[in-house]
Amino acid sequence: MDFKKTVQDLLDQALAERVDLFLIDLKISDLNKVEITIDGDKGVTLQDCIDISRAVEHNLDREAVDFAIDVASAGVGSPLKNVRQYKKNVGRTLKVKTETKEIEATLAEANDENIKLSWSAREPKKIGKGKETVQHELILPYAEIKQAIVTITF
Repeated sequence: MDFKKTVQDLLDQALAERVDLFLIDLKISDLNKVEITIDGDKGVTLQDCIDISRAVEHNLDREAVDFAIDVASAGVGSPLKNVRQYKKNVGRTLKVKTETKEIEATLAEANDENIKLSWSAREPKKIGKGKETVQHELILPYAEIKQAIVTITF
C-alpha cells in the first residue's frame, strides 16, 4: 500500500472515532510532508489536533518512510470549503463572492444544496424623497459560491 493511501485510511479511521471533527484538507507533498486541516462542529482544540496527529503518526513506520506531519484547525480567515462548515456558522456574517457579485450578509440557513443569506440595505424610497431600510434574502447554491469567509467584528 502506498504512503498517501495509508495516511488517508488512518485519517479516515481517526475521524470516524471523533464524529464531531471533520476533514477540510489533506495535502501530502512529494517529500512526504503531511498537512491536515480539520474543523469541528463545536470548534477545534489543541488537544483535538494532537489526538488526530497521534492517531495517524503512531500507526506509520518511520523506518519505512521518512515523513513530517502537521495538523491544524481551519483558521478564522480561511474560506469555507465544506457544507458542514456552513451549517455550523448559521447566524454569523459571511462575505460571499460569486462570479458576478460580492455580498456581506448573515447566513440565515444552510442545507445540503444551498445557503440562504439575509441583509438589510438603505435604498431610495419608492415614493417621495429619502431612503428606507429594505430587507433582502438570497438563496445561493454552493456551486455558485466562489469564496465565503466568516467576518469577525470586534
